[in-house]
Amino acid sequence: MLPWHQYIFGLLFILAGANHFRTPKIYERIIPPYLPSPKMLNILSGVAEMVLGFMLLNPESQTIASWGIIGLLILFIPVHIYMLQEKKASLKMPKWLLTLRLPFQFVLMYWANQYVV
Repeated sequence: MLPWHQYIFGLLFILAGANHFRTPKIYERIIPPYLPSPKMLNILSGVAEMVLGFMLLNPESQTIASWGIIGLLILFIPVHIYMLQEKKASLKMPKWLLTLRLPFQFVLMYWANQYVV
């Protein structure tokens, strides 16, 4: 039996990934312009989040999922920096919240690391 917080973490990634398809324009807007094909990157990251979220809920694949989530969170760091730098990418979020989101990625990486066995 998995710990309750692992179910929450997996579900968060499944829902976050699904949101990429529900509101794609928001995600496309926050992708830095130096990265190619924002539509495709949005689709790929949404699918990756959902797949890794489901994998985290399976004890046999949770370690791979944990490392995959950590890798994704590292790949998302430029997006958080871009949101801080570019007003149109900030989604009208206050600067303090955008600033907190960056170190929060490391909290999420630590959380994901808890499921590496």
